[in-house]
Amino acid sequence: MAVLKVILTVVFLIISLALIVIVLLQEGKSAGLTGSISGAAETFWGKNKGRSIEGKLEKVTKYGALLFLVLALVLNML
Repeated sequence: MAVLKVILTVVFLIISLALIVIVLLQEGKSAGLTGSISGAAETFWGKNKGRSIEGKLEKVTKYGALLFLVLALVLNML
C-alpha cells in the first residue's frame, strides 16, 4: 500500500507541474482594442478555436484538472 501511495504522489506532482505550465501557456481572455472593434468571434481563430492550439490547451487543462482532483481525493483516502 505504501508503494501505491508513493507512485500516486509522484503522478500527482507531475500533473501539478504540467497544469501550471499549461495554464501559463494559454492566452489571456482580453482581446484588447482590436477585439472590441472588429469582434473577436468573427475571426478565423474564433470560429475554429476547438481545432487550434489554444483549444487543445483548454481541453488538456480541463482533463488535467479533473485528474488532479480525483488523485487528490484518492490520496486523501489513503
